[in-house]
Amino acid sequence: MAEESDLEKTEPASPGRLEKAREEGQVARSRELVTFVMLVTGLGGLWAMGETMGGHFGDALRNGLQFERASAFDASHMMVQAGTAVLHALQALMPLLAMMLLAALVAPMMLGGWLLSTKSLAPNFSKMNPVAGIGRMFSAETLAELVKTIIKSLLVGGVAWWVISGNVTSIMALMSEPVQAALPHTLRLVASSCALIIGSLLLVVAIDVPYQLWSHAHKLRMSREDLRQEQKENDGNPQVKAQIRRQQQQMAKRRMMAEVPKADIIVTNPTHFAVALKYLDKEMRAPRVVAKGADLVALRIRAMAEENKIPILEAPPLTRALYRHTQLGDEIPAALYAAVAEVLAWAYQLNRQSSEGGAMPRTPQDLPVPESLDPQRTPA
Repeated sequence: MAEESDLEKTEPASPGRLEKAREEGQVARSRELVTFVMLVTGLGGLWAMGETMGGHFGDALRNGLQFERASAFDASHMMVQAGTAVLHALQALMPLLAMMLLAALVAPMMLGGWLLSTKSLAPNFSKMNPVAGIGRMFSAETLAELVKTIIKSLLVGGVAWWVISGNVTSIMALMSEPVQAALPHTLRLVASSCALIIGSLLLVVAIDVPYQLWSHAHKLRMSREDLRQEQKENDGNPQVKAQIRRQQQQMAKRRMMAEVPKADIIVTNPTHFAVALKYLDKEMRAPRVVAKGADLVALRIRAMAEENKIPILEAPPLTRALYRHTQLGDEIPAALYAAVAEVLAWAYQLNRQSSEGGAMPRTPQDLPVPESLDPQRTPA
């Protein structure tokens, strides 16, 4: 029973599952919302630009009804007239078509956001399976679409009947009106009727949008086993992760050891710890720790320093303080400026003595290291 419960898709989709579905082109979509937005946009465009469009179509109609003798004997002249009529029609329709195109692009973003996925365009031959197709025909989703279509047809048809039956007298009165008065009256009747019919679709949209959101979430539900498997994939194999960490540590160690020959001085504890310091007057605000290590790593740092003739100074309190309170690449603490300055001065003097000769510099003693920074002298 526990295994069956783990395999049942009862859990909401994880963020990773939602992102994967989005990459595959699976997002919540409502065709009713898109249809409603485009119809409202079209009706609004006709209402706002009806006069301008009427003027363009009037020009096209007048030009089309004009007859010139040259048109009957010159085919090119007829083509010019046809082109002019098409141009007038395009000028009349272009703003409305642009508004409709914008509505077609914006409407899907209202539910699910903008999405362009090539995976959804890839061929899926499993959808050509006739058995699966028959199953989809009698699925709950198809039944819901059928019920929605019937409700929409009854609603729109009922509103249309109510609008037309309520305006029968006005429609019949148009026949007795002059053309100049009947035309604007007709346009107002058509516009108001379309507005009421389109408005009835708002109820369909209010039902369809929550349903599509629920249906999308229901399709992407996961079982507990799916969640565990996804967690394993996200966390990765522990052995592989441990191997990666070891490799990263080895790479970091190699990079650190490559900095030892560039150091100005190595301070030691004398064998437990070793810290390499570097200072460039014009590039660094304060000396930096370029390498540090304990036990075997400290011995390796000492050996590389001896190979490259880097000065080594036994300064246990300073070494312990630097090892404890700094990371690789860090500037030394301000409380150790005086001690490190004395150490660097000794290293510079030692390098000068080895290259130019002269008396050996005095080895620094009793370096000013605050007790709070030395782990061995910090009060318990």
